[in-house]
Amino acid sequence: MNAARTMLSLAEDYLAERRALGFDLRIPGDQITAFARFVDAADHTEPLTTRITLDWVQGQAKYAKPLSWARRLDVLRPFERYLARLDPATEFPQAAIFGLSHRRLAPHIYSQQEICDLLAAARRLAPHGGLRPATYETIFGLIAATGLRLSEALHLRCGDVDLDQGVLTIRNTKFRKSRHVPVHPTVAAALNRYMAVRARHGATDRDTLLFPSSSGELLPKRTIHGVFQQLRGELGWTALLENYFLPGDLEAHIEAFVEHYNHQRYHESLANVTPADAYFGRAPAIIKLRERIKRQTIEHRRLQHRKFAA
Repeated sequence: MNAARTMLSLAEDYLAERRALGFDLRIPGDQITAFARFVDAADHTEPLTTRITLDWVQGQAKYAKPLSWARRLDVLRPFERYLARLDPATEFPQAAIFGLSHRRLAPHIYSQQEICDLLAAARRLAPHGGLRPATYETIFGLIAATGLRLSEALHLRCGDVDLDQGVLTIRNTKFRKSRHVPVHPTVAAALNRYMAVRARHGATDRDTLLFPSSSGELLPKRTIHGVFQQLRGELGWTALLENYFLPGDLEAHIEAFVEHYNHQRYHESLANVTPADAYFGRAPAIIKLRERIKRQTIEHRRLQHRKFAA
C-alpha cells in the first residue's frame, strides 16, 4: 500500500464517504478507526493482509469468543471492499471463518390448536356479542388462513369480498399491484358470519372498510398488535427473547438494526424506498428510474413475444 497513505487516513476517507451517504456508523466507525490505528502502530505499510486483520480481530477483542471475532470481521468487511478498490492486492479472511456473526431465533409457527385458542380468546373480548370481538377473531383467522399481510387485511373493503365465488380482491398492494386470493369454504363461511355482525353496526357499502375502528376509520396496526399481545398474555404464551450478555453487544445490534431499517429496508408506506432515500430526497429519482425500467422491460417482452409469435 502506498506509504504516503496511512491506514488511519484511509479509514477516515472511507467513513467520511459513508457518512455523506447518510450512514451513522458510530459504533462501527469507532471499531474501524481502532483497527486502522492498530495497523499503523504495527508499521504495516503493505496491502492489507489476512494475518494483520486476524491479529486485530482476535488479539484486540475484549472477549475471546468466535461470535465476537465474527462480528468484528463483519464490521471490517465493507472497509475491506473499499480498500480492495484502491489496491487489488488487499487480502481479507473468508466470510465464515469463525462461523455466523449473528444468532437468529427460529420463527415460531403457530399450531392449529394455538390458532384455535387465539380465535377463541378474541371471541371473548368485550363487549360480548359486539363488533369488536368479531372483528379481531375474523382478522386473526383470515391472516392465518390466507397469509395476507396485516395491512392488506386492514385495507379490505366490503366490496372486496365475493362470498359467492369465495374470492378476496387485494388492491394496490406491493408495487401498487392488485390480486385475487381464493379462500377455503370454511373461511368464506366465517366471513359470512362476520358480515352478518358487521351489518348490524353500520353500512356495508362496497367502499366501506370491512374492519373499521370504533370511529369508523382504518384500524391502526399498533392497535392490532396491542390486542394480540393482550391475548397472548391471557393465553400464557411467553416470548423467547435473545439475551445480550456482552457489553456493547446490544448497542451493536441496535446500531445494525437502525442502519438496516433506515438504509436497506424498503418501506411500503414510502413507495418502497428506504427512509434514507426519502429523507435525502433521492426517492423521486429512484421511483422514476423504476418506472423507466418497468416500461423498458414491458416493451422488451412485447418485442420478444412478437418475435416468437411471427
